[in-house]
Amino acid sequence: MLGIMRKYKQSIVIKVVFGLIVLSFIGTIFLVWGKGDGGLTPSSYAVKVDRTKVSYEEFQRTYYRLRDIYTQIYGPALTPEVEKQLNLKKQALDSLIDAALLRKAAKDMGVKVSEEEVQKAIAAIPAFQKNGAFDSAQYFAVLKANRLAPKEFEAGQKDELMVKKAQDQIKAKVQVTDDAARQLYKKRNDRLNLQFTSFSPEELKGEIKLSDQELTDFLAKNQNEFKTPEQISVSYVLADPAKLAGKVEVTEADIQSWYQKNIDRYQGKGGILPLAEVKEQVKADAQRFYAGQKAYELAAASVNKHKTAGDLAAVARELGVAVSETPLFTAKAPAPALAGEKEVLTRAFLLKQNELGGPVETPKGIYILKLKERKPSDVPPLAQIRAKVEERAKAVRAVELAKKKAEEAQAKLAKGDTAGLKLQETGSFAFDAKGNVPVIGTSPELMEAAFTLTDKAPAPQAPVKIGNRWVAFRLKERTELNAAAFPAEKEKIKQELLPKKQEEELQKWLKELRAKAKIEINPALKDQ
Repeated sequence: MLGIMRKYKQSIVIKVVFGLIVLSFIGTIFLVWGKGDGGLTPSSYAVKVDRTKVSYEEFQRTYYRLRDIYTQIYGPALTPEVEKQLNLKKQALDSLIDAALLRKAAKDMGVKVSEEEVQKAIAAIPAFQKNGAFDSAQYFAVLKANRLAPKEFEAGQKDELMVKKAQDQIKAKVQVTDDAARQLYKKRNDRLNLQFTSFSPEELKGEIKLSDQELTDFLAKNQNEFKTPEQISVSYVLADPAKLAGKVEVTEADIQSWYQKNIDRYQGKGGILPLAEVKEQVKADAQRFYAGQKAYELAAASVNKHKTAGDLAAVARELGVAVSETPLFTAKAPAPALAGEKEVLTRAFLLKQNELGGPVETPKGIYILKLKERKPSDVPPLAQIRAKVEERAKAVRAVELAKKKAEEAQAKLAKGDTAGLKLQETGSFAFDAKGNVPVIGTSPELMEAAFTLTDKAPAPQAPVKIGNRWVAFRLKERTELNAAAFPAEKEKIKQELLPKKQEEELQKWLKELRAKAKIEINPALKDQ
């Protein structure tokens, strides 16, 4: 189900389904007003669609119902990161905007819905049924459990029925032409043989000659590609917490407290081990922790004492450790002594001249840093990096040249001119939905374009890019198979194409409604 929802997430059918779910989904509703939403309250508007104002309360209700649906689909996999990728808040807003536009459009079309139709639709909802029949007690109980008043729910159902009728009117106008049916039939039955030529940037690099001025211009326009990374060197001290703090005594209360706070650490085959059995281990763990805490406090106090002067040597003397130094290094290639110390390196690159950094505690110990030298990122002169600039400039120019040659070849093929072109043939092949074209490679785009070609229009207007190559092509031969069977298949194919054509028309209609409408989203909601 999730795959289908992802594939057709822009489909108006899916949007309408979500609209129905949002307005009439029977499930747990979570309402969290104003939490982290920039001061928005239930009475605030979320979005204005022409003269229709959608409340923030309605947005919150829609969002949490939508999130509940995705929670049922994803389960624990619906992490904050996944939710951000799905952009559920935007989905909720879009569904409300579309619903407002569709309701207005339905009213403008004069669509009417009777009370009898509303009652019949509600009675058909399984959540309100017992033993396959509508049960009024069940109906009221379910609405109450979901904090919905019958009047509110029934109004929502009436709106949905009205929108559906309007959509049905749009779909009723859609017709599938004989030509469209024939095109699909031919795609499924015909076989093609293409002539083609391709152009690869790698093959064209040898044709490119660049002057000094062109290289200078390229370097000026692409400086970031050639900048040397920022380099720094630091002085630092590394203190061993155990040596710095000395032996730390812990009381019975400390041992008991440590055991209770870290009880999960002390498990045996049968579960949590009693304190009496692991007391010595607990005591040692607590001593290490409190020693580390004391050592950190001592290091921090020393840093604060000598912070103004930036005197790392004085800090080292107080802590009883030596000052070490690194050579210049970059963020991607750190000094060997600091390799793997991510937090230390991050802090090091943030240091200002004469500033002490730290303490930073890692498994190796407690670091205190001082910037020794900073060499800013810079663009070397062309003379120093000429080979690198030339290689990159040729690669870029080769891509442009490959495309240009393919476009020129495609223009010639469209005129039936093959002079000077090194043409290959695919051989006869049938349509493949995955886009596997013999000899050429895999390209759904080229496959679709190829099966629109005819003897009267044997070449497309533009070449197709496949991987790093540009391919120009034309139809050499089209073999029609089973052409006589088309009349018998025509109506069946039309019915097969109809839902897609109706979907396209509904999408077009909704797009037009959005284009004509004045839509104003609350700025506070945009910032979320």
